[in-house]
Amino acid sequence: MGDSEAAGRFDVTLTPEPDPQVPVGRMRIEKRFEGDLVATSLGTMLAVRTPVAGSAGYVAMEIVTGTLAGRTGSFALQHSGTMARGTPTLSVSVVPDSGADGLAGLSGRMDITIAGSEHSYRLRYALPD
Repeated sequence: MGDSEAAGRFDVTLTPEPDPQVPVGRMRIEKRFEGDLVATSLGTMLAVRTPVAGSAGYVAMEIVTGTLAGRTGSFALQHSGTMARGTPTLSVSVVPDSGADGLAGLSGRMDITIAGSEHSYRLRYALPD
């Protein structure tokens, strides 16, 4: 199993799913990836904002379905992010053993960059031969 890298851009749509009985924000995530990963994803985000400007936290799970390195299948991504008075920390990982079909055995981590309204990703990954 070798280490590889995929990069490109993605579009994301967040749709609020409010529940007035729960003080945690919930959103539906829909993404379309372009570049080395050609895929779509669906998921759910949970988020909390604090009274301090620029501080918040979120977790999310999404299922990605598409083609990576010429192999078609699906896998899950797990997000954990915080913003501490404007300073972000983000971890996005492939859920172990979540790869299916041609992406069975996939492992890795994704970096996300947001510049204005443009979103890009870099996926460092390994796939069995």
